[in-house]
Amino acid sequence: MSYKFRQPIALSDLLKRRTKRFQAELDNRYEKSVSAYDHIPLTADLDTNVEAVRSIFGNSSDLVIRRFLVAKGKLQAAVIFFDGLTNTETVNENIILPLMSAGSLPDSDGQSPSSADWLYKTGIPIGEIHHTDRLNSVIRTILSGDSVLLLEGSETAILLNSKGWERRGIDEPRTESVVRGPRDGFTETLCINTAQIRRRLKDPNLRIQYITVGRRSNTDVAVVHVEGLTNPKILEEVVARIRSIDIDAALESGYLEQVIEDSHWTPFPLIQNTERPDKATANLLEGKVIVICDGTPFVLIAPAVFSQFYHSPEDYYERFLIGTLIRLIRVVSMAMALLLPSLYIAFSSFHPEMIPSRLVIAMAAGRSTVPFPSIVEAFLMEVTMEILREASVRLPGPIGPTIGIVGALVVGQAAVQAGIVSPIMVIIVALTTIGSFAAPSYSAAIALRMLRFPMMVAAALFGLYGIMLLLILIIIHLCSLKSFGVPYLAPLTPSRFGDLKDTFLRAPLQWMTKRPTFFKPLDKRRASHKAGQTGGGQHGSDNRQQNEQRTGDGSGPEPSG
Repeated sequence: MSYKFRQPIALSDLLKRRTKRFQAELDNRYEKSVSAYDHIPLTADLDTNVEAVRSIFGNSSDLVIRRFLVAKGKLQAAVIFFDGLTNTETVNENIILPLMSAGSLPDSDGQSPSSADWLYKTGIPIGEIHHTDRLNSVIRTILSGDSVLLLEGSETAILLNSKGWERRGIDEPRTESVVRGPRDGFTETLCINTAQIRRRLKDPNLRIQYITVGRRSNTDVAVVHVEGLTNPKILEEVVARIRSIDIDAALESGYLEQVIEDSHWTPFPLIQNTERPDKATANLLEGKVIVICDGTPFVLIAPAVFSQFYHSPEDYYERFLIGTLIRLIRVVSMAMALLLPSLYIAFSSFHPEMIPSRLVIAMAAGRSTVPFPSIVEAFLMEVTMEILREASVRLPGPIGPTIGIVGALVVGQAAVQAGIVSPIMVIIVALTTIGSFAAPSYSAAIALRMLRFPMMVAAALFGLYGIMLLLILIIIHLCSLKSFGVPYLAPLTPSRFGDLKDTFLRAPLQWMTKRPTFFKPLDKRRASHKAGQTGGGQHGSDNRQQNEQRTGDGSGPEPSG
């Protein structure tokens, strides 16, 4: 029996075969997203890796490929990054300069894979550094604003943190301004937003999990929660829904909100959004999950219930009597924004006997020259106000509010003088518009603005009976909604008396010793029953003496905030 021995393959031939297979995999790709390169490894040939990256980005003009020699000419290398996304000063001073001036490598010929290991561990003075052997990680790193170092003879790429794009400064949120409270808000940069939460919540149990969303945008999304406080089932559901998103791009947190919410056929928001770090931190302490999307200052809070859309951080910074009064004003404003035009239509068309006689005479005198029924009159004014409101938002700078106020005054006065609408209708519409502005949440105010029009139609058809019927249907709809398994009307239904301390009324902080149970937090207690009950005098002196004994001489650091 004869045996046939295979001829040994030269290293150069093996490298050529590997390079050809690598190029064939690149040429056979059918989509241009990063996921198309998931199973393509890097090769040991520097030219092949560099040309692969160049061809993937289509030889883009802002792609920078800087080739140089490491350790005084002993090893070829290339650093790749995007101009405008990367800090060129960091690349020059912390990557290229140290490598070019390095004395020697552990291997004399510089072709051993240990060269990449040595550079990874000791050769590059950058805080955050990783390595990979996959092409998709290289592409994702470059698109994220970091730089990539490729070496000749190594199938490993070194990923270097060198982000350096222009950033907007931390400003006060425009959509959630308060009289008393912090003035800083979230920005469009993900790392700054997570840092603002960590600065407020100095808890080692704070967890941040990063997820990439979007086949083409590859947007970084951070899921934030407090371990040991947030219910694991709610966290798993939020993460599972975000991971299941399959879209081209997630350009704003609104994309995520629309995809992961429980019901799409409702005008009511099922996920809360905010620009305020203090509000996001307070919701974390209630056992909720925060979702931060890179590129937008609006973060998502889940789960959400109906009552919290009419809460403001300012409610907790003031004393409970002031906070309760402000919340009651918001509840009245909510009723005005939803019901005032429909009540006017119902009373004037179906139930004039329920109006005092002098007011009926005044309304009749005002409507004596109006040629339209009350429903047409109300629709005409409401649509006009919505147009003026939208126009005032879109106009630039200080012109917008001026046009909104002047336009409303001029149009209203001209319509009354022309006999198109009655004076009381102008008052009704003005109060309705002011009431809708009192809601702290823009999305909650939009829901009331949408429901106002079917409410007016119901009042025009059936009077007060139509209003009550539609209100019952709205309440039934609210009872059927859930946000990540939490009933939307909790704690009103299902009723929990202990959780009613922080709904449309606000109890003193000393009474709110437990977290809301409908979010099912693992740690249900937020404060001791005796919190804040130790007054001055002898009891306060005893407490100070106990604190001094615990801290030594009493000169230890005081808690921040």
